[in-house]
Amino acid sequence: MKPLLTLLLIAALAYGAWPLYSIYRIDDALGSGDLEALEEMTDLEAVRAEFKRQWESAMQRTGGSPQPGGLVGWLQNNLNQLGGQAVDQVITMEWVREALRDAVIRAADKPRPYFIGSIDFAFFESYNRFLIRLGDLGEDPTHLVLRVEDKIWRISGIYR
Repeated sequence: MKPLLTLLLIAALAYGAWPLYSIYRIDDALGSGDLEALEEMTDLEAVRAEFKRQWESAMQRTGGSPQPGGLVGWLQNNLNQLGGQAVDQVITMEWVREALRDAVIRAADKPRPYFIGSIDFAFFESYNRFLIRLGDLGEDPTHLVLRVEDKIWRISGIYR
């Protein structure tokens, strides 16, 4: 029974360290400017989809649901369509890299900031979702969501 418990403990520790290795890889890719390595660790379609969801949510909070007919309804519908298209054009790997670098710089209090050094909180939200907070809670932090995809933890959301 004791060897089984030891094996389970080792497996749990390995699973817990798995996203930490991905954090190290992200830090290395940002530090070296390796866009290809960062692209390998980013699910760009998921990041875009999350931004579209945030856009639609913001539109509903500010303007409510689209009004049927009339100029206001037409404007709201077109803004929603343009917003979705703009996200596809604006959210690129270069944008992801710059968003992460900006978040690191805002969160760090050192002259040469590092991604790992800017992390204020990192923990599992579920077995396949890992949340990273860059910066203190009260100081407009950036949140990163990693998800397991094809046996690799990938960035699937950036919240600013």
